[in-house]
Parts: sequence; structure tokens; C-alpha cells
Amino acid sequence: MMLHFLKKTQLITLSFLSLITAAHATVNVDSIIKKSNLASYYAGEDGSAQARMIIVDANGNKQMRQFTILRKDQEDLGDQDMLVFFSRPTDVQGTVFRVTKKVQADDDRWLYLPALDLVKRISAGDKRTSFVGAHFYYEDVSGRNPAEDNYSLISSDEESYIMKAVPKDPSSVEYAYYHIIIDKNTYLPMKASYFNEQQEIIREMQVLAVQNIDGFPTVVHAKMTQLSDGSFTEMQFRNVKYNVGLPDNIFSERSLRTPPKAWLR
Repeated sequence: MMLHFLKKTQLITLSFLSLITAAHATVNVDSIIKKSNLASYYAGEDGSAQARMIIVDANGNKQMRQFTILRKDQEDLGDQDMLVFFSRPTDVQGTVFRVTKKVQADDDRWLYLPALDLVKRISAGDKRTSFVGAHFYYEDVSGRNPAEDNYSLISSDEESYIMKAVPKDPSSVEYAYYHIIIDKNTYLPMKASYFNEQQEIIREMQVLAVQNIDGFPTVVHAKMTQLSDGSFTEMQFRNVKYNVGLPDNIFSERSLRTPPKAWLR
């Protein structure tokens, strides 16, 4: 009788400890993802940067895209406004990408095409398509909403966390799940590998260089590779600035046709 009681007590204790451990793991994972999202997309109250993409196809042919990014947060981990102004080459010069990022709903995205004087709305279903011919997608540039995925911690060591993310709506993406390696010091995602249903890596993002700018660890060189043919795009950032005082009124449709030149220098 006593043995039965002890066994039952041990089972209850183990079950209780398991519940505590599971709850702790959930809170820990949520905290990691929030810190990573904050570090990746919300450094400072606002920011600007000049960027260059080098697009290399499977045959080694290269294309270049040069642009300036302006970004302003409504609140940390909250809604956000973004403008991307293309300056080179001539076939994309004057093209503007505008994003109103929303936490509780689908982001609003527009693309201004100067040759047609046309503002084209990018539907939610198109966010996983090429960003002006690059291997980066529209969603890679503005950031994926963490609420769209279920996260779990695969492992961790002294330097990083390895997370698994599974989309809540599998029909909305081209992959089955992805792994992220998050640096423990900066909380920046240093690598993201996207897997298909056969558990093969189909696409991979890797951070190649990070700099501390105005106290914020900042990705200044990243690469996105299509594993099926080895084609890739490298993105480099320079003249990165934070807390520059961008006014709210520049994040409007008017700026698509009349860029705020004072903030693009």
C-alpha cells in the first residue's frame, strides 16, 4: 500500500514538474522570438540606409539593384512604416516600394512603377514572391510576422539558439518549415534554412557581416541562396543611421511620385 502511494506521489510530482518545464520552455521561446524580431526590424525609433543587391543567376550572370530604405516604428514590436526608393540601374530607377506593416492584420504593400505612373498593390498572397528580381522576397525585406508561425527550441549552445518555425497556414508559403540560428548576444538571426516536405533545404539566408552602429548590432551583409540551382542574391548596407527624426507624413502615397529628397541623402 505504501509503495503504491509513493509511486503515485512520484508520478504526480513528475507530471507537475513536466508542466512547469513545458510552460517555462514556451515562455522562453516566445521571449527569444520577440527579442530577435526587435533586434532585426525595430532598432531605434526610425532608421535609414543605403543598400545594394547583387543578383547572380545559375549561369553566373550578375545584375545590380541600388536603393535607399526609410523606416519608422509606431511602437516597438508594433505597426511600422517603410519606404524603399530605387536609384540604379536605369530600368528600376524611380521605382518605390511602400509598406504599412501591421501586427494584427495583413501588411499593406504597394509598388510604384514610374514608367507606367502606376501604383500597384501587392496582395497578401504575393508577399512570398521575388523582390524586384532578387532571391529575397517582399516579406524578407519588411519582415515576417512572428504570429504566422509556431516556434520551438531545437537546441542551444554558448553562442546561439536553434529554433524551428512551422507556418500556421501551410498553403500561404512555399516551404514546410524553417530553422533559424539566433545569436545569443545580439539576438540577430544569423542563418535561416527553409525545408520542403521531403526535409530538403530549398532556400537559405546567411548573415555575412554585422556591425555595431549607434549601439545597435546591425546586419550589413547578407546572402540568400536558391539551393536548386545555386543562384543567389547578396545584400549590402552602408550609411546606416538610427533615430534620424523621420516625419510621419513622408510615409504616404504622395512620396511614391514625389520622393522626400532631403531624407534620401
